[in-house]
Amino acid sequence: MVLTPATARSLGREVGVHFPSIRLRHDSKSAAYVPHGTHVVSQAVFRSVLFRECRRAERSNGAFMLLLVTIEGGNSPGQWRQAIAALSSRRETDVVGWFEHGRTVGVILPEAGPAHASAARAIEDRVRGELAKRLDSASMSRMSISVHLHPASPQAAGEPLPAEALPGERRVATRILKRALDIVGSAALLTLFSPVLLTVAAVVKMTSPGPIFFRQTRIGRGSRNFTMLKFRTMYTNADSAIHREYVNAFIKASGNGGGGTMRKMAHDPRITPVGRVLRKTSLDELPQFINTLRGDMSLVGPRPPLPYEVEQYKAWHRRRVLDAKPGITGLWQVTGRSRTTFDDMVRLDLRYAKTPSVWTDIKILLATPRAVISGNGAG
Repeated sequence: MVLTPATARSLGREVGVHFPSIRLRHDSKSAAYVPHGTHVVSQAVFRSVLFRECRRAERSNGAFMLLLVTIEGGNSPGQWRQAIAALSSRRETDVVGWFEHGRTVGVILPEAGPAHASAARAIEDRVRGELAKRLDSASMSRMSISVHLHPASPQAAGEPLPAEALPGERRVATRILKRALDIVGSAALLTLFSPVLLTVAAVVKMTSPGPIFFRQTRIGRGSRNFTMLKFRTMYTNADSAIHREYVNAFIKASGNGGGGTMRKMAHDPRITPVGRVLRKTSLDELPQFINTLRGDMSLVGPRPPLPYEVEQYKAWHRRRVLDAKPGITGLWQVTGRSRTTFDDMVRLDLRYAKTPSVWTDIKILLATPRAVISGNGAG
């Protein structure tokens, strides 16, 4: 079924494609400017339509596009007026509405067709050009545009749908169950491995001067910083420039079609002899169960990146630090361990974030010991 204005009206709002008289009123509850007398549907209706379109595309083996325009600090009615006007279309089946109220407005474009990759680029270029005509450089600097395709295709120009496109009730229930699994699982594993934790701590302290734990700033869900704990495997005051250069070269090589794979650095002079054993066996990561109890991390999720890694990310790479909480283990570890390219690792992370499931987490957790013992790509 293709959404029409009549269908959308049955959901409680009128949907159209032109914006002849856009007026904005201020909503004191949300402190954001809300379109009034326009064809822009509410966030609840837009999310409902988006979910229905996902199901329709999956059943029919078709494809559709989702265009999102985000304005950071977008509380100016003039900005939204121009942004919405730039999204106007002649297709009666397109739906315009709030993806995130007061921050992101979106357009659902059903039936993208076989040329959706080139069409995505053309639509993004057109909207960006329209916005540049209507807004000053300061407003444009606070604005981001993204085109998402569903179902995602490796040949497609757009990004996969963000995890927020899933129904809210399902996502909330999954988050609650996932958090319960994290708390129970990490507490149980900390208790089970307490003799190992004490032994490793003593060995680290006795074999090299310095603290037992290594604390490092990592990027978590929503691009928020947190301090990740590991057993120290390097000499104190080790220079991070070596790893920074390695990571930058690895990401660039993957983006340029290179054959580089996600492997730990070989012959890193910063690592102690005991540290090499801890890294080979992944025992250095046991303190991350404390991060899981705190809520900074999850048992299962994307690998938490370093700030200077994120600086090298392309736009679609950044979804991996927006859509899911970072994990101790993840889909890429059990499917390819450290032998996958960076782009492939990100695709696996996005696939995981797109369809969160406690059952998937359990399967990944059960597969992790075999991946660690086999040592595929560890080093």
